[in-house]
Amino acid sequence: MRRIVVVGASAAGLAAVETLRREGFEGTLTLVGDEPQAPYDRPPLSKQLLASEWESDRLALRTPDDLAALGLELRLGVAATGLELADRTVRLADGSEVPYDGLIVATGVRPRRLPGEGAHVLRTLDDALTLRERLTPGRRLVVVGAGFLGAAAAAVAWRLGAHVTLLEPAAVPLAHAVGTEVGQVLSRAHVDRGVDLRCGVTVTEVTEDGVRLADGEVIDADEVLVAVGSLPNTEWLAGSGLAVGDGVVCDEYCEAARNVYAAGDVARWYNPLFGSSMRIEHRTNAAEQGMAAARNLLHPEMRKPFAPVPYFWSDQYDMKVQAYGFLRGHDEVAVVDGDLAERRFVAVYRTGGRVSGALAVGMPPKAIRLWRQAIAAGAAWDEAVPTEVPATGA
Repeated sequence: MRRIVVVGASAAGLAAVETLRREGFEGTLTLVGDEPQAPYDRPPLSKQLLASEWESDRLALRTPDDLAALGLELRLGVAATGLELADRTVRLADGSEVPYDGLIVATGVRPRRLPGEGAHVLRTLDDALTLRERLTPGRRLVVVGAGFLGAAAAAVAWRLGAHVTLLEPAAVPLAHAVGTEVGQVLSRAHVDRGVDLRCGVTVTEVTEDGVRLADGEVIDADEVLVAVGSLPNTEWLAGSGLAVGDGVVCDEYCEAARNVYAAGDVARWYNPLFGSSMRIEHRTNAAEQGMAAARNLLHPEMRKPFAPVPYFWSDQYDMKVQAYGFLRGHDEVAVVDGDLAERRFVAVYRTGGRVSGALAVGMPPKAIRLWRQAIAAGAAWDEAVPTEVPATGA
């Protein structure tokens, strides 16, 4: 293998190229990215950067010297527009073509949008800087979507002195992922601080003066942030022959086709630890999967299934939220440590007969790490969770 192309220059793509060099690949290595910036970290966009605690230079994942040492053909600021599997070439927006012997797709996701003009989204450095300029004290901000991204941004905006309205179509924010009672606990943190949280409402469009709801009501705002999920960047693969379905469809090795792998937010792969296909939009998973895809591409005779325990975190107000495992689709939740009312607890999740996830709020890391081990071991629920612990329901 003499030429490897990695499309996507964020956490997964960077981890892939670094791993390829570390594992001994000495051929031509091309890293393609649609943003002009060198790889940077995205989680701080909705936290430290938005809050003006950091400036953009702190987001760089590597220094220019670090990148230069990798000996890359860097193609930044140019998007991939097509893939020819038979010819083994990637087409770029500038009209050029890049040949490959091995390919890693790490093109990530983009924000979902709503009808209308003028709303902010929060995915890129430019997105975060533009919103930050507008979040002055007294500004009215409507956040559409009370998931982890919307909730984190709402918390920062409140701290900056904005008047925040948080709109969520579900009856309880995040209930589909963390359970109803845990979702209610996280929601109360907003209400307690005076954020206008409205659940069970649907936004149909962004207007010049705010947003319009399905019942016709218009909520006035100076700024609108739409945080209603994301879409995997797979359009450029249309007609390529790769299987695409809510991401690039891969096997347990992250392989999508011969010598073509995917990693990060765009990859939907079979995780044998949970016996399920999944697509994970977490920073830690992106880096780990980028490394795994690179190793499996470079050393096919030594391939290993990618079977991680997913991990994510979120900061909201004074709450540190950490979670391990795959919480979606769980059957039961039990609080095994702490107290929900105090917003200091560890909740454990059951799917089928096994422990599938754990979430901690306001607890030290060691309080949840033991549960990570149980998830990785496929621990039986009846053996891992004391029988006297009451379940909170799904």
